Amino acid sequence: MEHSNKENEIQIELSEEVAQGTYSNLAVISHSASEFVIDFIRMVPGVSKAKVKSRIILTPEHAKRLLIALKDNLDKFEQHNGPIRAQNDPGFLPPIGGIGQA
Repeated sequence: MEHSNKENEIQIELSEEVAQGTYSNLAVISHSASEFVIDFIRMVPGVSKAKVKSRIILTPEHAKRLLIALKDNLDKFEQHNGPIRAQNDPGFLPPIGGIGQA
């Protein structure tokens, strides 16, 4: 039996405002039994206060799908551009139990 791709096709609209994006250099992730919450934050060096710029709430299944998709995209990026060097600056992260912890 042949299935048409049109059945699974989703038309996604992107408004001009959302298309501009929001810069974030910190994400704080918390979860409960039924959802994952990702708070995207913009921190400025030397400033001890930061605001959440965007919050995304996902089901555990969608959080897992996001993890897999992000890993796939990071692998492709590194194949094309070389390894990403992630630096951990402990002075730049909020303390454990800080922003957004459930």
